[in-house]
Amino acid sequence: MKSRSESLIRLKKFQVDEKRRQVSQIEMMVADFERMAGELDQQIEIEQTKTGISDVAHFAYSTFAKAALTRRDNLLASANDMREKLEGAQDALAEALEDLKKVELLDQREHQREAAEQLKVEQSEYDEIGRLRFRGQ
Repeated sequence: MKSRSESLIRLKKFQVDEKRRQVSQIEMMVADFERMAGELDQQIEIEQTKTGISDVAHFAYSTFAKAALTRRDNLLASANDMREKLEGAQDALAEALEDLKKVELLDQREHQREAAEQLKVEQSEYDEIGRLRFRGQ
């Protein structure tokens, strides 16, 4: 029984660690997308300052700035998509943590039950020794 519960606990801990890694990776991806979008914003601003045209609809608006705007928008959309995935991953992590806690509590109860049974057996043995000594007198 012990090896089964210990194996189950190890499995649940592995699952929790895996979910944590997934959450961490998604958080890093969101941060990277937002950082790259911020860098593109700076490049767009520099290009607009250099050309003196900030109106995207203007016929002479910089092709580079248009491409950078599109890329920035795509990065921000990807970051938003990843935030939704992050919420799902965080929910999965919370669920895995709950499962681990339940298994650990069940294991703890089993250990307490075994300890109580062991105490009961020991007390029974001491009682028997006491009875044997009492009869011997």
